[in-house]
Amino acid sequence: MQAKSIYRQFHQKLVIATSLFITVISFIFYGFTKSTIFDELQESLYADAELILKISQRTDLTSENFNVITHGGTNIDIVTLDDIPAVAYTTYKTKNNNYMEILYPFDTTKKQYIKIIKNINSSIDMLNKIFNNILLLSLGGFILVILYAFTVSKSLLKPIIQITRKLTNMDENFLTQIDKNNLPIEFHPLANSINSLTARIENNIRFKKELFIGVAHELKTPLAVMKLKNEVTLMKIRTPEKYQETLKLTVEQINDMNKMISSILDIGRAEGAQFEKPEEIELVQYLQRKTNDYRMLSAKKKIVLTFFSNVNHHEVFLQTTLLNQIIQNFVQNAIKFTPDDKAIAIRLEKQKEQTIISITDDGAGIDESIDLFAPFKRMGQESGAGLGLFLAKNAADSLGAQISLKNRTDGNSGCVATLILRDSPTCKVT
Repeated sequence: MQAKSIYRQFHQKLVIATSLFITVISFIFYGFTKSTIFDELQESLYADAELILKISQRTDLTSENFNVITHGGTNIDIVTLDDIPAVAYTTYKTKNNNYMEILYPFDTTKKQYIKIIKNINSSIDMLNKIFNNILLLSLGGFILVILYAFTVSKSLLKPIIQITRKLTNMDENFLTQIDKNNLPIEFHPLANSINSLTARIENNIRFKKELFIGVAHELKTPLAVMKLKNEVTLMKIRTPEKYQETLKLTVEQINDMNKMISSILDIGRAEGAQFEKPEEIELVQYLQRKTNDYRMLSAKKKIVLTFFSNVNHHEVFLQTTLLNQIIQNFVQNAIKFTPDDKAIAIRLEKQKEQTIISITDDGAGIDESIDLFAPFKRMGQESGAGLGLFLAKNAADSLGAQISLKNRTDGNSGCVATLILRDSPTCKVT
């Protein structure tokens, strides 16, 4: 199917619609003018007939002396009709002359009527002139409409062309925000969406670059340690215990590298999950089930894991894999950094326009000056690749959601991980 120009479609439709409007208005105006002129002629003839009737009541009026009222082109007579006409007046044309005829009751007992026939050529000529003038005005209006359509089409398409050119010139090395000051207010939501998407792409590219640099660094360090340790070990013959020590170090480094590679694979799976088809889930039951699953992990540290909700049922439409990545990362971090015999609370709060899921722990808290959602950012002395929160942030961005990690403000130590779900193309909160 051949692509159509929105510019051409718009001005064509505008020209057609406005031309039809002008045509209809012209015909309505002509019809109204014609009706008005004919009504005035009819009223004038009826007034003459009434005057004749009044005069006849005072004098002995006969057919011979009936020319009481005479006008140019007007004939007056008394006729006898057996049948009363259905139409009070008629118009007709004879030998290029136009006439209007009326019948007015004169003597109903004798079935006599006053018949007045008037030549209306002058009125018809006037109507023709009016019609010609309307035709010329319509033609002029049609030309103005065409010019107006082209002008309006270009003015309306100007911001679209501006945005299109801006997007066309963008690439991963040149990402700029669209200036809304030069755009009509109707295009501001579109500009905001594009600017938001551009910011996300820019952050994603920056994080990806940091990720690649971090991966290279994180993998290079254990390789260098293993290489140095093995070279030193092989410089001379050593005891079996020394070889075992070197092999144990190598295995530990390999395990750390394996965790790193697994985290990188998780990033790939997370990006694949962005294209997963959203599905409807009952969020309260989903979080209750997840809480029960995580209790097996928290039980190892004797941590009490609880779930609270301000609603009994809450349906959402989203990509469950992405939601699971976020919740799982938040809970696992909370368990990792919460001391033994403490508590973790999972809360669901349904508000009017958003849904808030929060995980509150009793740990030591965080340094809020550090961007923990950047790749390879770690908290405390716990082991890990430092990619968990980076994965959670990417998953939240794909859901059109917002996540945060802040210290508690209720006077207790620990932090609160928050996920805010709003309506988005991949997440429907009902």
